[in-house]
Amino acid sequence: MKNKSLAFWLFLTPVILGLGIVVVIPFIYGFIYSFTDWNGIRATAFIGLENYISLFQEDEFMNSIWFTTKFAFVAVILLNIFGLGLALIVTRNLKSSSLLRTVFFMPNLIGGLILGFIWQFIFISVFGDIGNLTGIEGFNGWLSTANTGFWGIVILTCWQMAGYIMIIYIAYLENIPKDLIEAAKIDGASAFQRFKNITFPLVAPAFTISMFLTLSMAFKIYDQNLSLTNGGPANQTQMVAMEIVNTAFSDNDMAYAQAKAVIFFLIVSVVALTQVYYNKKREVEM
Repeated sequence: MKNKSLAFWLFLTPVILGLGIVVVIPFIYGFIYSFTDWNGIRATAFIGLENYISLFQEDEFMNSIWFTTKFAFVAVILLNIFGLGLALIVTRNLKSSSLLRTVFFMPNLIGGLILGFIWQFIFISVFGDIGNLTGIEGFNGWLSTANTGFWGIVILTCWQMAGYIMIIYIAYLENIPKDLIEAAKIDGASAFQRFKNITFPLVAPAFTISMFLTLSMAFKIYDQNLSLTNGGPANQTQMVAMEIVNTAFSDNDMAYAQAKAVIFFLIVSVVALTQVYYNKKREVEM
């Protein structure tokens, strides 16, 4: 670091300043305010751990953490399966592979709010019409229960993010030496054996990256939750990010919301970094 030129630090300074002003300083202030009765304008008293004790006794916040954890678990598994599956499809010698890459990635370019309203129309109107025409009750009342609302958010998220995860896997799949695959074919290895013993170990770093991104994204999801279910019915599909925002701006309890945000940050950090640690160890073993 001492040998870096002046030009290096000049180029790096705007990034460091932006990170400090937008992320680091607000985080420090927020952490301090979580121990006060801050109302968004001023703090009049230091109340210690009162906010933190209260949030662990609040059923709505704990339910939102449980719902978000379930969603993250399911979404991470499905996103990586779909992302890897799409990557395997488009890396084959297909004439339409470039078109397919574009089509699969396009949903990621659409904003979460817009996607939420689009899928809300699909789940309520389109599914309802299909249910009326076919007489299948399972198509009626989507988003009206916690269970269908949960799967609605999962479907929306997978449809939006699978193409993005696909790009990560493509980068590693295309770097696999062709000689290894050809040698395995000559030795009589089946397609499954080639995938298990060659392809999957060599894309393990992509799995680590994708797991980290999908985990952090799944825990922090907000706009899709807002536009698709708005936490309903009866806040049963309310995720942590929405619960914190509602506490801050609907209940006007800024310090309490900040305490929830600190706990949420710790949960996401621990889960994501633990995943990276164990996946990195697994890469070495492979």
